[in-house]
Amino acid sequence: MTAERVVEARHLVKRFGSFEAVKGIDVAIDRGESFGFLGPNGAGKTSTMRMMSAVSQPTEGTITIFGLDPRTDGPDIRRRLGVVAQEDSLELELSVRLNLEMFGRYFDLPRRVVRERVDELLDFAQLTERADDKVDNLSGGMKRRLTIARGLINQPEILILDEPTTGLDPQARHLLWDRLYRLKREGVTLIITTHYMDEAEQLCDRLVVMDRGTIVAEGAPRTLIERYSTREVVELRFSTDDHEEFHSRLSPFAERVEVLPDRVLLYVNEGDETLMEIHAAGITPSSALVRRSSLEDVFLHLTGRTLTD
Repeated sequence: MTAERVVEARHLVKRFGSFEAVKGIDVAIDRGESFGFLGPNGAGKTSTMRMMSAVSQPTEGTITIFGLDPRTDGPDIRRRLGVVAQEDSLELELSVRLNLEMFGRYFDLPRRVVRERVDELLDFAQLTERADDKVDNLSGGMKRRLTIARGLINQPEILILDEPTTGLDPQARHLLWDRLYRLKREGVTLIITTHYMDEAEQLCDRLVVMDRGTIVAEGAPRTLIERYSTREVVELRFSTDDHEEFHSRLSPFAERVEVLPDRVLLYVNEGDETLMEIHAAGITPSSALVRRSSLEDVFLHLTGRTLTD
């Protein structure tokens, strides 16, 4: 049996005047999948999400959502979507409960249904005890959970999340991840943009890596790491302003060497063994770290720059 395709884009282009934000990408997303767009700010992720949300039309190419064309079936598509934008647009002077109830009315839901769903979503977002508090008094993590809960008021088949955890502390991020895991288990299709490599690895079944409006790689996170990187990475720092001078000296110890402004990365399979060989050769860094390869290393290999550039 083949999975049901809920989003399919072919040669998708988005221009703003002379600037081409999205440059002819192809994407296919299946029902129940958690699909990610990983890339730095300016990669074209948000422009792509707006087209997938049926609020922005492609300049060129085609996109179908639930098999429908956003150009002619926009309202029908949007009724089946939940969208969580980068910026929270909550009514700060209203209570948590009223924010959810107001949004439910935009979908012409009966009051009884809205009240039932609000109670369910307050529990989902762990905000039941804050239901009557003004939104302005909530922490950043609570506001983000409320924004996601609001996006679920219409019981969407697809939830689109644009940079869902930007600005949150680690504890709030992990709590939000847990809420998203629950949605995935319930069969909601998740489409997530992020520039956090750990978030993409944790949440996405499959993802595309975007850079400057194009897709440079696609696959499961672990598959991409195995394809484009080594098992481990040795990070070395030296007491110098120019790490480039160490490139030739360290190249014999690694499959690949990347020199960044503040450190040198050695791509190897056995990091601890490599580190001992480096010390035995009389090369003494001021600090050293052995870690497993990540999607950051994939991006660096494919583009020559880091996700935070």
